[in-house]
Amino acid sequence: MLLLSISGFADADAHSMFNSAEQFEAGYRVQVATTPEFPQIGEPSQFLVKVTKGFDYDEVDRFTMGMRIFFNGQQVDTIPPTSVEGSHWDFDYVWRTQGNHIVKIDLYDVGGRDGIITYTFNMGTQSPFGVIFFSSIIVGALVFMGIMIYIYLPTVFKKPKQ
Repeated sequence: MLLLSISGFADADAHSMFNSAEQFEAGYRVQVATTPEFPQIGEPSQFLVKVTKGFDYDEVDRFTMGMRIFFNGQQVDTIPPTSVEGSHWDFDYVWRTQGNHIVKIDLYDVGGRDGIITYTFNMGTQSPFGVIFFSSIIVGALVFMGIMIYIYLPTVFKKPKQ
């Protein structure tokens, strides 16, 4: 009986990547992510795109998709429309500027309908936590060292009582 009640729990999802998002529009869900999660400038990374339809995440057989990448309101790159077999599109990309980018993904002629559906995502190329994390470790180590010096240094130089 206990085993049956445990199986009633909802499915557990894996770690959601920081630089990932999804958007549902016009009956289609587009999920996008980068790997590594925070791409480095001038180094190859990958865009991971998945297209599903409906609320049940039914995978599509094929789709045509293009991308436009914006930085500070200016379009900095374009990925021309590409026909993809299956529901996954993974391709290499090199980021040229550090910071937040707006990525507009255009989904063409899906489900036998003419037209373009545009999905907009915010993607970053730097970890906002990297500097904070590194700084907090250094500050913690310095505080620990200061406390140890304060506690143990006087005993080293203390004159023995006679």
